[in-house]
Amino acid sequence: MTLAETLRALLADGVPRLEAQQLLLLALGRDPQARAWLTAHDDLALDDAAGIRLTALAQRHREGEPMAYLRGEQGFHGLLLRSDARALAPRPDTETLVDWALEVLADLPPDARAIDLGTGSGAIALALLHAAPDLRLTATDASEAALSLARDNAQRLGLSPRFAAGAWLAAVPGERFELIVSNPPYIAAGDPHLAALRHEPLSALVSGADGLDDIRTIVAQAPGALAPGGWLLLEHGHDQAEAVQALLRAAGFEAVGGRTDLAGIVRCSGGRWPAAR
Repeated sequence: MTLAETLRALLADGVPRLEAQQLLLLALGRDPQARAWLTAHDDLALDDAAGIRLTALAQRHREGEPMAYLRGEQGFHGLLLRSDARALAPRPDTETLVDWALEVLADLPPDARAIDLGTGSGAIALALLHAAPDLRLTATDASEAALSLARDNAQRLGLSPRFAAGAWLAAVPGERFELIVSNPPYIAAGDPHLAALRHEPLSALVSGADGLDDIRTIVAQAPGALAPGGWLLLEHGHDQAEAVQALLRAAGFEAVGGRTDLAGIVRCSGGRWPAAR
């Protein structure tokens, strides 16, 4: 069977074209982004070893394993990050949170203090540090497995945030920051979409009956960890903006607002802690 015939078989099995091309390239031991190579060589025969690898990859894909895990990598905000089951695969929509954080940092000294809570693969922290290399940035996670992945990504990219283990701001007791960012768990425990995410760590996805337990904790802790005039920026679910912004206002934050994702949905909310009380 040629590569072109193999690709058609994957498409007939319901695999989207981009993912089918990447699966085939992975089975061939080639860069999963090298789709032009695949087009130029589609008359080559698929050898037996590559066919066995493709069967295994296609089965994992059918079972819902993220393409980022199958590739072992994921692009995020111009960086290529290692991605595996130790942490959530970085999502493009989270780049909205990074862009907002960079807007805030543009008005702060270059060596401002920032913290990424629940860093996972390190995506947010490393994107910020790559764009603002003088930033004094701390990345935390309650999962040692996630922190090991984040450290690996930092080393591969030549970036050096400080890492701290612990749940939210309890990881850095007594410290204050000009910027707190977080993409915490925000899916409700009974959400039917969780079944499709079963290959990713549940602790990084689910947060109580309404999905807001961890956001409530962060909003409650943040005033004690923000410098006067500091910002708290949070990613949340597609239908949670009103509730999250209400939590921020109730806690005393000013300039509360949101940012939309690639689909025009408010997926990040934040506010500024008053400069003087």
